[in-house]
Amino acid sequence: MPGPSPGLRRALLGLWAALGLGLLGLSAVAQEPFWADLQPRVALVERGGSLWLNCSTNCPRPERGGLETSLRRNGTQRGLRWLARQLVDIREPEPQPVCFFRCARRTLQARGLIRTFQRPDRVELAPLPAWQPVGENFTLSCRVPGAGPRGSLTLTLLRGAQELIRRSFAAPRSGDPSVSPIPSLEPSHALLCTVVHGLASSPLTVREEPTSPTAVTQKRCSRSARSPGNRLGDSRGPETQPVCFFRCARRTLQARGLIRTFQRPDRVELAPLPAWQPVGENFTLSCRVPGAGPRGSLTLTLLRGAQELIRRSFAGEPPRARGAALMATVLARREDHGANFSCRAELDLRPHGLGLFENSSAPRELRTFALSQDPPHLAVPRLLEVGSEQPVRCALDGLFPASEARVHLSLGDQRLSPDVTLEGDALVATAPAPATASAEQEGATQLVCNVTLGGESRETRENVTVYSFPAPLLTLSEPSALEGNMVTVTCTGADQALVTLEGVPAAFPGQPAQFQLNATEDDDRRGFSCVATLEVDGETLRKNRSAELRVLYAPRLDDSNCPRSWTWPEGPEQTLRCEARGNPEPSVHCARPDSGAVLALGLLGPVTRGLTGTYRCTAVNAQGKAVKDVMLTVEYAPALDSVGCPERITWLEGTEASLSCVAHGVPPPSVSCVRSGEAEFMEGLLRVSRHHAGTYRCEAINARGSAAKNVAITVEYGPAFEELSCPSNWTWVEGSGQLFSCDADGKPQPRVECVGSGGTSDGVMLPLAPPDPNPKALIIPNDPAPGIYICNATNPHGSVVKTVVVSAESPPQMDESTCPSQQTWLEGAEVAALACTARGLPFPGVRCSREGAPRRERQRVSREDAGTYRCVATNAHGTDSRMVTVGVEFRPVVAELAASPPGGVRPGGNFTLTCRAEAWPPAQISWRAPPGALNIGLSSNNSTLSVAGAMGSHGGEYECAATNAHGRHARRITVRVAGPWLWVAVGGAAGGAALLAAGAGLALYVRSTACKKGEYNVQEAESSGEAVCLNGAGGGATGDSSAEGGPDAGWTLGPPRPTAGGEVFAIQLTSA
Repeated sequence: MPGPSPGLRRALLGLWAALGLGLLGLSAVAQEPFWADLQPRVALVERGGSLWLNCSTNCPRPERGGLETSLRRNGTQRGLRWLARQLVDIREPEPQPVCFFRCARRTLQARGLIRTFQRPDRVELAPLPAWQPVGENFTLSCRVPGAGPRGSLTLTLLRGAQELIRRSFAAPRSGDPSVSPIPSLEPSHALLCTVVHGLASSPLTVREEPTSPTAVTQKRCSRSARSPGNRLGDSRGPETQPVCFFRCARRTLQARGLIRTFQRPDRVELAPLPAWQPVGENFTLSCRVPGAGPRGSLTLTLLRGAQELIRRSFAGEPPRARGAALMATVLARREDHGANFSCRAELDLRPHGLGLFENSSAPRELRTFALSQDPPHLAVPRLLEVGSEQPVRCALDGLFPASEARVHLSLGDQRLSPDVTLEGDALVATAPAPATASAEQEGATQLVCNVTLGGESRETRENVTVYSFPAPLLTLSEPSALEGNMVTVTCTGADQALVTLEGVPAAFPGQPAQFQLNATEDDDRRGFSCVATLEVDGETLRKNRSAELRVLYAPRLDDSNCPRSWTWPEGPEQTLRCEARGNPEPSVHCARPDSGAVLALGLLGPVTRGLTGTYRCTAVNAQGKAVKDVMLTVEYAPALDSVGCPERITWLEGTEASLSCVAHGVPPPSVSCVRSGEAEFMEGLLRVSRHHAGTYRCEAINARGSAAKNVAITVEYGPAFEELSCPSNWTWVEGSGQLFSCDADGKPQPRVECVGSGGTSDGVMLPLAPPDPNPKALIIPNDPAPGIYICNATNPHGSVVKTVVVSAESPPQMDESTCPSQQTWLEGAEVAALACTARGLPFPGVRCSREGAPRRERQRVSREDAGTYRCVATNAHGTDSRMVTVGVEFRPVVAELAASPPGGVRPGGNFTLTCRAEAWPPAQISWRAPPGALNIGLSSNNSTLSVAGAMGSHGGEYECAATNAHGRHARRITVRVAGPWLWVAVGGAAGGAALLAAGAGLALYVRSTACKKGEYNVQEAESSGEAVCLNGAGGGATGDSSAEGGPDAGWTLGPPRPTAGGEVFAIQLTSA
């Protein structure tokens, strides 16, 4: 058996080598340990922040994997051997996420730790006591709610910038030694460097420079599949350059990074400002930011409130430079008083992919002031009396702020408490209780005013003399003395004072003055005056004292205070007074002796008429009494009532009467009456006549006013007839509805009745028109009967009689019986008027006129007279009109008799004869045809005769007759039917006739082409064969008797017969 070929041996050798290498690889894989990794393993996140976690494994083909955590997730990215997930709103204090993968039936896990922190946003210091006694303890309590973790907190209590106590809450923590605190992170501050390792990636995070010795910066770079990375701790250098390297295929792969550290401007310090700064002088603002950097990214700004004073950027400084300072000189202004100055530091790392960090210093308040160089103005009296109070005023202008100024006022060693008022930049201080001097301060002393502002002061001093000068003493031996007793008056003053009593000085200073008097009524309430004078420091001072003497005496009622007669107006409130003199003051009582009615003296009350009367007034006091009778009169304005002056008065004509109106009033009023529109007063007894009727105005006048009233006077009288209001003859118009008006004059209005006397009106009541008729209620009675009536007018003052003659007339009236609406005239008759008359009394005249165009004046009736006429009848009581239609009838006339067609008809052809008549009423048409003519047709009104298929029997004379009630008229036309042999003769005859009529042919042709009046145009017929009219002789409407009134012969056979009065028409029909 031959061995395998070399190619086969090589293929089997390669297969065994591949299987051996595969087994070696599987054994190596089985021996290599697999792991899971979670980055970052430990993280510190601000409470509520977010974090990306990277979960990876070195398992070649993991079955499944994931990240277990109770935190909220926002986004996920994954590959074959890695998973990245973002966790958001992290609020648990220490959550532990777990990264897991399932590989070769094993579960690989990596557990991480996330610690949350919260910044100390709220730092609260408990309030201090309002006032704290010196030498006693008090408690400072500070709390930072919510900040943590607490082990990283440090609290410090300060007095100004001095630290009182500092406490750190750090405590040793057991556990993983690799876990160390790291500073707070913000997502926008991180730099991310990704190193690809297989299909997994892990971030290289650069974080903010640590602010405490325990904080470190984490730097991670995945170097191999087993090692999760290296940790670089406490990186404080300004610039660090880490190197990441790998050894691959005998080559070294490197990646170099650059880490720059920065420090936020956590401390911004503004140097303290002066306690008070004078306006107009410069001061310095100094700001420093220690440690913040890099300096090249810093900007410092000095602020006045929100206004920027100066801004400086330190761009261009070396990267390693840290900290910065800024100074500025500022001119103090008034507007700067109370302004807050601050310094703002800005670290702008946005060009490096980070944010803008800002911080400001605590604001410092500046107080500016301006103080005038002038001293205060002090106003104080030169002399000041012991025990007296005098105002002290101190004023100074040019202060700013005036509210911050302090005023010190003192009199010698006594300090005053002034009231300070501000008016712009001026200050005025006034002692609220003016300066009070004591006896120990008598003599010369000083008043001092001191104004202090901003550590500077202005002062003014004034000299004051303090003196003692009591008022004199004035005494009466008997202050209340009975009338007739003796009274002694004494005035006493100080030792150095000179007193004067009632103008009489004492003998010398220090001595009293005195005199005596006998008390009388006139001395009651007499005043006495005592004046003391004293000279102090060159000025003479005066003081006086007064006293009053009361004398007791019995009451007295004088007419001046209690008059015997009182007159008051009614209406307004009055205070009734009756006063009596006396001491003690007497009481006064006034009452009526008859009824006991009492007057309310001294009280305000209304005055009424009932108070009128006599009163007895009695004044009583301890010394006796006085009595007086008083008469009280109450005056009031006049009044006119219906009893004394009625509104309406009725008089009878012919009697005597007077117009008298009585008015009420005090004093008694005068009354006068005058007629409206006149000036003469109505006085005395009058003889009443009708002209006295009318309206009178009566007016009553007294001292308290006036009253007026209108009085209507009616004068009544018996009835009387007047011709105008009741005529003796009255004509009644038929159909007018008019009533007889018979009014009688009288007051009251008389009642009138008219009764017939004799004839047809005997006993008949004549209807009368009412005096004031109402058109709506007026009922027209039956027509009154003509005749003689007796009218009687009656009222309460008599009656009167009058005879009235009543006649009847009527307005025109036309109807069909008197004026027919349709009338007929006959043409040719003599012209006559229309048959129109009218009824009426007086007899009316009638005139008729044609509507539209007027009718021509002519002797006989013409057809043009037909039309519509308007006839108007007129008399004294009106008109009536009627429209009349006039028709004109006339005898018949055959106006037209024509044949159609005019030529070209041959035997067997058709022809038509047309007859048109003029007549009114319309004429009846009748025909007479040649005998033997058959197949003749007539139209409905016989106006047209037609033949269809003409034959020889149709030749001959045809007559058309028109007949109506006024006569008959006929016209004829001849129709000849011949063969061809006749054509030559007819043509020759026609040619001869044409030659004979050559001269007159044109005129005949113009005159007529319709053959109406027998005048025909002879046309050329030799070759045309057209029919022509021959021997036409016209007969008018006035022809012979056979044409006018002969009987209608109907259809007559036989040859044509020319008649004397008829018209003959010939038409020749040619055969084919």
